[in-house]
Order: sequence, then structure tokens, then C-alpha cells
Amino acid sequence: MACTGILMKTALTRATLLCLATCTPLFAAPPLPAEHLTVTSLAPNNPHRVYVLDEAFFNEIDSRIHLFDGDTYRRLGQIDSGFNPGFNLSPDGKTTIIGTTYFSRGSRGTRTDVVEFTDNSTLSTKHEIVLPSKRALTLPTYFNLAFSADSHFVYVSYVTPAASFGVLDPAKYTVLDEIDTAGCVLVIPSGPNRVSSLCESGRMLTVTLDAQGHEGSRQMSDAFFDPDKDPIFVQGVPINNGYAFLSFLGEVHEVDFSGAQPTFHEPWSLVTAAERGHWRTGGTQVGAIHRSSGKLFVPMHQGGEGTHKDGGTEIWVFDMKSHQRVARWPMARAKLAPVLAVQVSQDDAPILFAATSQSDMAVFDALTGQLRHVEKQMGQTPWLLLTP
Repeated sequence: MACTGILMKTALTRATLLCLATCTPLFAAPPLPAEHLTVTSLAPNNPHRVYVLDEAFFNEIDSRIHLFDGDTYRRLGQIDSGFNPGFNLSPDGKTTIIGTTYFSRGSRGTRTDVVEFTDNSTLSTKHEIVLPSKRALTLPTYFNLAFSADSHFVYVSYVTPAASFGVLDPAKYTVLDEIDTAGCVLVIPSGPNRVSSLCESGRMLTVTLDAQGHEGSRQMSDAFFDPDKDPIFVQGVPINNGYAFLSFLGEVHEVDFSGAQPTFHEPWSLVTAAERGHWRTGGTQVGAIHRSSGKLFVPMHQGGEGTHKDGGTEIWVFDMKSHQRVARWPMARAKLAPVLAVQVSQDDAPILFAATSQSDMAVFDALTGQLRHVEKQMGQTPWLLLTP
């Protein structure tokens, strides 16, 4: 009897399966409506948005730029940025330019260097300019590529290892010229037609262009820092008329680019005599300045020579006029890892963005130091932050 029961169950099961496979259902579900992909537009830029370059250091051919809102704490979107990119914003904040590299086989094969132009209202890439295969592959700074002040030119840093820079026409999407820089590197724009580059001698080369983007003249400055005794970080911090460059030992070199040639202010120190060589700045974006109030924010850590890439265990706040430290914000109090990159909004209610070595994004009230929010895991390695 047990054997018969098993055979009967098996027969029923086969019949059921056959019915499921061949029988027409009495009531067929209506077909799903066809999907249509659309592109929406973001609201206009506001001062509390931040563009975050994730270098993707652990899989560098797949870097991203994340767009994050510091008021709503929402991630608004992302832009793919290829391998070891540089990026910058147009003067009106409406366009992101990305200088990047692609290989035909992912991490190998034929190399193509491009500058991509992304519409910041849709985060869609609209145009690109193909470059000679000599784009400088460096850690991200303001100076890997940049617009001229009037947006008439785009400049791109080249290293082959010979140093030069490309001049591009962003209206016609063409390469206009390549300017040799005699070993000086990066592109620091000033005015509508001047580009300065940093030199290993501690000097600065400035090239003035004509209306067609070709070299008109050049001039080399005197040395404004000693690269053997106290080198500077190339991640300059924007000030009202130029940039401030911080040194490994805490000197602040303010450079005024408002004239035909840069002028250099007398340097001043972030540290006391007792702190010098013990407290240092470090990271990938080593300072941010709220220009209307003259407040400078610097990640600082305790360390010796060779720790210039270490993040800050504290953020120190300085008054740019008096050169005095006015606040110290310990990161341990906020339960944050050391800070590698900082950026501050430029409105009347500024917020400070701080990216940590654990890839978190902290949002502080820049006036009080109050921690407002921590966004976990803003990519892998968020190393450069830009605000509109």
C-alpha cells in the first residue's frame, strides 16, 4: 500500500506540473505599461551644494564626482569621471569640466585623454575635447585644469615628463595651442588671459596669452618659498585676489594675482615657535577660506617630517587679517576620523564640509563649529571638494 501511495502522488504531481506548463490561465494579467526613460533637471545651484571628487583610489579607472546638498543632506547625483581625473567648475557654476583618461581595454590599451563638459542642471555630458595624450595625472587640485575668468579659454596641465599646458576653446571645442613651461607645472589662471605655473625653484612662471590663445609674453618671478627648507602644498586656497599656499611647516604665502604679474605678501605662520615642526597641516585639500569674513580653516595634526599626507585630528580656524588662531575643533569630540579635505561655502550663513580618511562627509556650521550632519561613505576616497 505504501508503494502504491507513492506512485499515485508521483502521477498527480506530474499531472499538476504538466498543467502548469501547458494550461492557459483563465484570467491573464494585463501587460505592464512600457517604461520611458527621461532626464530631469536639478534646481539651480545654491551655495550649500558641494561637488565631491571621489578619486576611487582602489579602482582608479572608475572615479566619480558626487553632488551633495549640505542643507537637505541629500545626494543629488553623480558624474562618471574616468581615470585619475582633474575637475573644476565654470565661473558661473553651470558647467563642470573634467580632464580624464580612458583606455580601450579598461586599464590598458589605447589611451585617450579628454576634457568633458557636463551640464550641471542635468549632470549630462554635452561635449568633449580630445587632447594629446599628455594630460598630467596627479592628485586633484584646483590647478589640473581651469577656466579663464571670462570663460573664453580652458587650460589643461600637461606632463610627459616635459611640462606644458594646453589652451582650449570651450565654445568651439578645439585645442588652440600648447605652451611650454620650462619645467614649471599646473595651471593657475588669473584674469582673462594669464596662466601661472609653480616651479621647483620656488618661483612662479606667468604666461600672458593673446586673443587667439597663443603665447604673447612670459615672466619668471623671484622665489617666494624655499622648496628645500619648507616646500608648499600645491593645493592653493582661493582668497579675494588670488590664492594662499600653505607650507609643510605652517607658513602661509598669500599671492595676489590681480595685476599683470603675481605679487607676494610677507608670509605668516599657523603655528607658534613651540608648535613648529610638531603640529602640521596635511591631506589632499589643506585649507578653505570664507572670503567675506576672512576665516581660514585648516586640518592640523601632530606629526613629524613626511606626515604631510596625514589628515587633521583638529580643524584650526584663523583670522586672515590678524593672523591669529581663533578656534580649534577637535575631531575626536565629534567622533570623526582625521580630515583630509575641507571646503567652505561663500554665503552669509557658511557651512564647512570636511571629508575624512574613512570617506565620511561632515557638515559643520562654519561660524560656530557645531556639527550638523555626518554623511557616511561618500565614495571611497573623497579628496577634492568644490562649491559653486
